[in-house]
Amino acid sequence: MEDLIYRLRKRAEIRRQIADRKSVQEGKPDRIADLLEEAATEIERLNNINAGIDRNTDNKEYEIGTEEGYNDFIKYRNRL
Repeated sequence: MEDLIYRLRKRAEIRRQIADRKSVQEGKPDRIADLLEEAATEIERLNNINAGIDRNTDNKEYEIGTEEGYNDFIKYRNRL
């Protein structure tokens, strides 16, 4: 999964450096590159949740594989 995250971010980086791209020439954001970055970030976040180490939980571990664990995670997250 880390390979996919790396490739998504690398592709976004490459798109932003291509001088012939209209968005680069006009100094505007590349919406597809932004989506690639967003997808990579979301995949990484979901991986962290799945591993029980979501950064927003102060590294408190939860048994995410159960409905009870998920509910506990949501309750804790909402208190932050």
